[in-house]
Amino acid sequence: MARILVIDDHDTLREGMTVTLTRAGHSVSAVRGGQDALSAYRKAPFDLVVTDLKMDGMDGIAVTQALRAQDASAVVMVVTAFGTIETAVRAMQEGAYDFITKPFTPDVLRAKVDKGLELAGARKRVEKLEARTAAHDADAALAHGTSLVGDSEPMQKLLTQTRRAAQSDATVLVRGESGTGKELVARMLHQLSPRKDGPFVVVHCAALAETLLESELFGHERGAFTGAVKRKLGRFELADGGTLFLDEIGEIPPSVQTKLLRVLQEKEIQRVGGEETLKVDVRVVSATHRDLAAEVKAGRFREDLYYRLHIVPLVLPPLRERPEDLAVLARHFVAKHGPRVNRRVTGLDDTALRALARHAWPGNVRELENVIEQALVFAEGEVLTAADLPAHLNGASPRMDAGLPVPHGDRPLPDILEDLERQLIARAYEKAAGVKTETARLLGIKTSALYYKLEKYGFLPKGTPPEEA
Repeated sequence: MARILVIDDHDTLREGMTVTLTRAGHSVSAVRGGQDALSAYRKAPFDLVVTDLKMDGMDGIAVTQALRAQDASAVVMVVTAFGTIETAVRAMQEGAYDFITKPFTPDVLRAKVDKGLELAGARKRVEKLEARTAAHDADAALAHGTSLVGDSEPMQKLLTQTRRAAQSDATVLVRGESGTGKELVARMLHQLSPRKDGPFVVVHCAALAETLLESELFGHERGAFTGAVKRKLGRFELADGGTLFLDEIGEIPPSVQTKLLRVLQEKEIQRVGGEETLKVDVRVVSATHRDLAAEVKAGRFREDLYYRLHIVPLVLPPLRERPEDLAVLARHFVAKHGPRVNRRVTGLDDTALRALARHAWPGNVRELENVIEQALVFAEGEVLTAADLPAHLNGASPRMDAGLPVPHGDRPLPDILEDLERQLIARAYEKAAGVKTETARLLGIKTSALYYKLEKYGFLPKGTPPEEA
């Protein structure tokens, strides 16, 4: 059933079109003039607009221009008398998709409307595809892969639970420390589910301010707030028929928690600034490093939302609790990054594995992956050795990175990763003998990005022009 808006100041014709289209199974709203039409469209966009060309006040051309300015995807058909076809052609130049001349039969009206609805459907599909493409980080998906690696008992238990959970449509809450691979669990749930051919859409809740998060989740209408220059589809709409992954769900503010609970209960959304209720068919998987039960007790997270998200709980063990997976993970990352970073390297020797085993891995699997990728950049042999690993792992004395704090288990993950990045840049800068373009090539980044990082870590004075660096 389509939503159609009919605009005509002639009562008989307006009522006749309303009856014909209602009998065809559509939901029809009818108004007498252009201002009423614009007001109705702002409340909830219609699939199709049928407007008379000659009306008091705003004529059909002005209505078409205003609707297209309000919503570039609006589909408008004009109704005109036989003697004003030239004016109807002008309306098409302003964005109307077609016109129909009076008098017309109900069959002709239905045929023209069907044609317009096909166009509206095509525009919606294109809009959704473009939005999904913009929202989907394909490079990150490729970089992270889509499978969990590990032969340990905790990982095998998790894999079994994930395969079973994938067959249901229940909401899943994935818990685990930062860097353990919660997004990989969500992707595996999607790929093994009946929804695997649908979209997999990710929202990083902690990275968005409250106002932006609401718009990202539910979308917004044009003019809903400053900067909303056009309608935007939310992630729930983009994930329709598939899976929506809400990463770091524990970070969302109370106002968004309330709206999210309603969506999970009713399977309906409203865009920000809109009044239309939209049905969505989405399987929600969420993840957090927080203890949500404790957050509920502290009054920071809604208890009813917690139980709605916690129907199927999955827990990812930290790397320190599955040391037997360390070697297989390290080899996995060599195979994953080696072809891109250093094709010569095919594995790790015992000295490298022993050095890796001595580390506490507070950054979990993500830290291990970063370490292996860094080692691949500088390795000159066919296997990674302890000497290829960062200084805090191989026991070597740091040179340009002197004074760097050694990572410890109680240090925040961002600090650990920043240390690793600084060491990586220091080693590349030294290997390139201070040549900036060669350093950037070794790191696989743009020279402009390198200058920023050299200043950030103190290798160059702040504000050094590139030609003087």
